Amino acid sequence: MKRRVLGRTGLEVGELSMGGLFVASFLSEQTEASAAVKRALELGVNYIDTAPSYGNSEEALGIALEGLDFDYYIATKLGGRPVPFNAQDKAALTYSFEESLRLLKKDRVDLLLIHEPDRPGQNDWWSDKEKFYGPVTELLAELKEKGLIKYIGLGGTTAYQMPRIIETGVYDVVLTAFQYSLLWREAAIDVLPAAKKHNMGIIIGSPLQQGALARKWPEVETGAWWLSSVRQKQFKALYDFSDELNMGLPELGLRFVLSNPDVSTILMGARSVAEVESNVAAVEKGPLPRDVLDRLDAIAAMVPFHPFEEPFSMPFGGRNYGGPWLAR
Repeated sequence: MKRRVLGRTGLEVGELSMGGLFVASFLSEQTEASAAVKRALELGVNYIDTAPSYGNSEEALGIALEGLDFDYYIATKLGGRPVPFNAQDKAALTYSFEESLRLLKKDRVDLLLIHEPDRPGQNDWWSDKEKFYGPVTELLAELKEKGLIKYIGLGGTTAYQMPRIIETGVYDVVLTAFQYSLLWREAAIDVLPAAKKHNMGIIIGSPLQQGALARKWPEVETGAWWLSSVRQKQFKALYDFSDELNMGLPELGLRFVLSNPDVSTILMGARSVAEVESNVAAVEKGPLPRDVLDRLDAIAAMVPFHPFEEPFSMPFGGRNYGGPWLAR
């Protein structure tokens, strides 16, 4: 697999990485999860992302990675543990990190990210809200000094608060999810340019919008109360273009993100060996041609911003995503 530099960290990471949210929902699925992780590493994936709030992802990864002889980087996050979570409690944040190390069976991690510092009202991360400073920034500095982490970052899901945090110049990487894909482009307005300005590594999460862009959904034809007419027309145009290209939506979605040279790596949410192999095969085909990107840009421009009352994640097939704290 081709490598890209993860911004100012200097780390060379595979163009495709392993997202830990769906590695295992239950430990009864551990055998399949372990096989998927091992296969990803065999195919050149060398960056793995997880978080305390991704169900039992840290524990599942700790089991899956134990004893494997591969070079890889691992990242986890602060946020969501312990419950109730208090982002102003430095002792609790320290406990959360120590628990991550225990579950991952590591004595240190390569990257530690603040989880969703960009969603006002979800967590009160900052005691100084103008400078984006608080107990978490103190802890990150201490952990770096002790050698327990190498780099720090931000992991978020909004497109408008994140650039202000990026402008502090403190963080090495940014993970932006749900805001940069075939049909959702808000991160391209300010998040990605701000990250590039500060030479941050750029990690794209949810390139298939948590499954909304992973297949053709019947609701696009039948309609649904949460599907606005403009978004419905946009999906139909995307489906038609996918048919015209004779290219499946997952490949189209991954290769679209890969076509941005500023992106360092893409997180895949693969659960199985088959999904890992399919995603790697898609990425290995490389960026999309310019004429295809131009058509995709025109389709994206049909709905440049989220319509009013559009769900955070499109609940096709009765599925929904209520944030990482509720992920299953």
